[in-house]
Amino acid sequence: MLNISFNPFPLITTERLVLRRMSEDDAAEMFFLRSDEQVMKYIDRPRAQSVDDGLKFIRMINEALLNNEYINWAITLKGENRLIGNICFWRIEREHFRAEIGYVLHPAHQGKGIMNEAVTAVLDYGFKEMKLHSVEANVNPENGASIKLLERIGFIREGYFKENYFFDGKFLDSAIYSLITPLRNVD
Repeated sequence: MLNISFNPFPLITTERLVLRRMSEDDAAEMFFLRSDEQVMKYIDRPRAQSVDDGLKFIRMINEALLNNEYINWAITLKGENRLIGNICFWRIEREHFRAEIGYVLHPAHQGKGIMNEAVTAVLDYGFKEMKLHSVEANVNPENGASIKLLERIGFIREGYFKENYFFDGKFLDSAIYSLITPLRNVD
């Protein structure tokens, strides 16, 4: 079974990015991400209504982090501290060495390879440091950009569920993608 601790917080740097812990100073940017129609188009969750909703979300994330339930990184550009997106491992199934990955990115930064860079770095952390065996992504089947990203990284579609999710008065489909660790070692 996985024995996970996110203390100290694992800061991740890449060629262009710093993936850091979220702070309450990120509330306005988080509000934007959680309320923007383009960002939330394929995320079936209620939209944030205020900066206070962004703050509550960050507090919930940090509480879960302290309890080692899941981890969520703020995506920032090197040399800038402004949150432009976030990426997480959640729904961690310790007994199965599996977690679900989730991510969002500000529309001004989409199409530049930023999410590819962030996902690749977080997967590296998940497989090497967390000792995950597999990572899952639950994707709205209409989200072609996310599906292309996952497939480019090596995820494969494991399943397609018809109308398995009810949100906003309608039943929605889900596509499940996964990636098995390239490391093949479980302690």
